[in-house]
Amino acid sequence: MTEASNFLTEQNAREADQRRADGPGFEGPYLVVENLHVSFPTADGTVQAVTDMSYSLEQGKTLGIVGESGSGKSVSSMAIMGLHDMKRTHMTGSIRVGGREIVGLSNNKMQSLRGGEVAMIFQDPLSSLHPFYSIGSQISEAYLAHNKVSRSKAKAKAVEMLDRVGIPQARSRVDDYPHQFSGGMRQRAMIAMALVNDPKLLIADEPTTALDVTVQAQILDLLQELQRDFNSAIIIITHDLGVVAEMADQVLVMYGGRAVEHGPTKELLTHPEMPYTWGLLSSVPDVTADTSGRLIPIPGNPPSLLNPPSGCSFHPRCPHRDKVPGDLCRTELPLLVEGTRGPEHLKRCHLANPDMIYETEVLPEIAPDLVDLTVADGADHVAPENR
Repeated sequence: MTEASNFLTEQNAREADQRRADGPGFEGPYLVVENLHVSFPTADGTVQAVTDMSYSLEQGKTLGIVGESGSGKSVSSMAIMGLHDMKRTHMTGSIRVGGREIVGLSNNKMQSLRGGEVAMIFQDPLSSLHPFYSIGSQISEAYLAHNKVSRSKAKAKAVEMLDRVGIPQARSRVDDYPHQFSGGMRQRAMIAMALVNDPKLLIADEPTTALDVTVQAQILDLLQELQRDFNSAIIIITHDLGVVAEMADQVLVMYGGRAVEHGPTKELLTHPEMPYTWGLLSSVPDVTADTSGRLIPIPGNPPSLLNPPSGCSFHPRCPHRDKVPGDLCRTELPLLVEGTRGPEHLKRCHLANPDMIYETEVLPEIAPDLVDLTVADGADHVAPENR
């Protein structure tokens, strides 16, 4: 990093500290989502994209949101950013950012929040970056939207941020266009744009999609480093449980627009209590296993959000539904309640003894080499990144 970049970094850190000191004080988690419902009326009926979603996130912490495509992950996060067209969206519930309610907030007020206090890294940087404007001009525009500075200072800030996220020769590359950057460099440029105003909340929607393994590791390391520098709260949306295991403090599993399991990362990955979470873990390739072994996919397809199943939305695909007495799985929606291991681990399932079923039926199938060890010494199950 250049001497000028070091100076700018120190200056920006002082400015960020001053903004935090001058800003309105509040106690508790920086982000609080309560009973969020998001639906889209269509000609075929109402799409219930997100139903009764609640969670919170503190500054300096990371929440991983996982689930299959169509489970409502991106829709819920776009609601936080105020990116839904409210003429075509019905949204109820509460979203508080820094103690400020944003559901029902006007578009002008959301614009002052979006990109400043709250920022988002979108899934596809090539389609998210404008092809007719240089990378530097787009980062500068994001900075000018929230800071009364000259264009020359905004460009210097863009150079500093590109240097900060690891773009080589940032001063000369700042005038390049998106098509002149590789996929990994475009993703870094998106991160630079998201972080240019030192946001207190960063939402990363599949930040490592379509990147090779080396670049993925670099991007994740970069996010963790920047979180340490800016003390940002991070929501990371991903299909990759290895990414969640490495980065997240808490995990929220979504299915059919609802939260089905939520808890501390290690606890949830080593003692999952929801059959859908078991299915996600079973689908993770085991690099140490016999190459002739088969992955264990979740049977069937995700539910239609136009006509969701009655009862538990996962019951048509659940191989354990017959272990529940009567017809509860098919007729009654389970509540998101405290699991068997404490109040921080929540599950939405009618199974009364999920731990026993996981240890005696699921674990022997997905990781048979761990079963004897677990039974012998009571050790924790091994998280997917260590399998």
